[in-house]
Amino acid sequence: MHDETDPSDSSTSNPGPLARLEARLEALESRIAYQEHWLETLDGAVADKEHRLDQLERLSQLMQARLREQHRTLQEQEGGGYSPADEVPPHY
Repeated sequence: MHDETDPSDSSTSNPGPLARLEARLEALESRIAYQEHWLETLDGAVADKEHRLDQLERLSQLMQARLREQHRTLQEQEGGGYSPADEVPPHY
């Protein structure tokens, strides 16, 4: 005779509460693993973009400094002295 309450029996059409709970737990664990993977991927992407943004900001500052220096040199060559009023405010 076959015992229908045997939890190891996978042939029953209506799984018991324990089997349903285990299936839900496995699904949740799978989702968590997937989300952890994407969180690590996104963290890496954000760190890369932050590094690139820092590089671009340094490059922009360097280019602004060189442009100001060239502007001063050009004004000195034209005979007009450099005036701080000619410099564009930093927010432009």
